[in-house]
Amino acid sequence: MKIAIIEDEHLASNYLKSILEQQQIITISEVTILKSVKDAVAFFKEKIVDLAFMDIHLGDGKSLDIFEEATISCPVIFITAYDSYAVKVFKHFTIDYLLKPYEEQELLEALSKYKNIKETFNPNPILESLVEIENQSNIQHHFLVNHRDKLISINDTAIPYFFATGKHLFLHTNSGNSYLYNSNLKDLINSLDPKLFFKINRKYIINRHHIQEIVKHSSQKIELLLNISVPDTEPIILSKKEINNFKNWLNS
Repeated sequence: MKIAIIEDEHLASNYLKSILEQQQIITISEVTILKSVKDAVAFFKEKIVDLAFMDIHLGDGKSLDIFEEATISCPVIFITAYDSYAVKVFKHFTIDYLLKPYEEQELLEALSKYKNIKETFNPNPILESLVEIENQSNIQHHFLVNHRDKLISINDTAIPYFFATGKHLFLHTNSGNSYLYNSNLKDLINSLDPKLFFKINRKYIINRHHIQEIVKHSSQKIELLLNISVPDTEPIILSKKEINNFKNWLNS
């Protein structure tokens, strides 16, 4: 069988290759080492292997980039330095994972697992697992603000909404306090938990748990009432272009 190792650290790839060549669990005819996303994409567009080992972070990008540009139908064993949350996702979706630094016995156990389930392997969830991990790793849950002579870290669950006015963005808390936050709605929404927050218009990003009532004035005019006071005297109207996305978000 043929194996591909996608790993940009020379010592790590050689260590893995040496164990593979000495083990007796599976018979290997060829081991190819690829050190970048670019090399891996070019390789998988032309060739097929029986098993791939992938480090998540490579010098020119992430393993996710490979899946977007080339079709990988073989089982994958990930090599990762991610935290316990991500490891659970890998364990659920993929053949196995190796958490750096790993021991030889861990690799042998992963190969045994591959040998037992390779015939029924389904590659489709691999990309889903990578996307989920990537999204989770980029989510910001704490926000640092200035308050007089202090710095305060505020958890996202304590924020009912963000409000933009002019060139300024304000973070509002459950306790009724308001803090100037150094960002803008467009950039901020990409770092927030998409399950918790939604950008409803050019002024507001809303926490779903603080939506008290949704008033449908017409098919193209929807008003939101929050369970906490807001600084703007005008009603909070959902942007027309976001109506369908908002409904899908509420259903998710």
